[in-house]
Amino acid sequence: MNRALPVVRLRVPTDEDAVAWHQVFDHPDVMEFHGGRSAELSVYEELTARQRRHDAEHGFCLWTMLDESGRVIGFTGAQPWPQDWGPRGEIEIGWRLGREHWGKGYVTAAARMTLERVRAAGVDGVVAMVNARNARSIAVTRRLGMSLAEVLTTPARQEAHCYRLAW
Repeated sequence: MNRALPVVRLRVPTDEDAVAWHQVFDHPDVMEFHGGRSAELSVYEELTARQRRHDAEHGFCLWTMLDESGRVIGFTGAQPWPQDWGPRGEIEIGWRLGREHWGKGYVTAAARMTLERVRAAGVDGVVAMVNARNARSIAVTRRLGMSLAEVLTTPARQEAHCYRLAW
């Protein structure tokens, strides 16, 4: 059964979004595959500033995700893979959503918008690096039409899946 996806809007992160991201991601379930606990506010301040620069330079970034009412519920977007292992030099699509918004289709809707935007910016394909235990994100990659391309072991000795989509 296919259900209608919710209305979602994406915007380049603002200074205020650092605080919103810090609050919306402050849940152990959200951070399970991102170190297990919420990052300090300064991490989100640096991240939102970097995303503004990246959008200005490349036309895409990790955008703030807003629900129908304009409330910050997470982020989605794309950026160059930042690690010295894995799909170096490739553009990674990613997402993170506040716990209370899980299971409603927000990530799928926003990730589809991201694919349209990065394609329009001239990117010829994306990867998604997903912890092998993260069934929710694996399901999103499938809904996006991505295919498992590689199974890797992270420096922290966890299994990661690299999904790929080219157009």
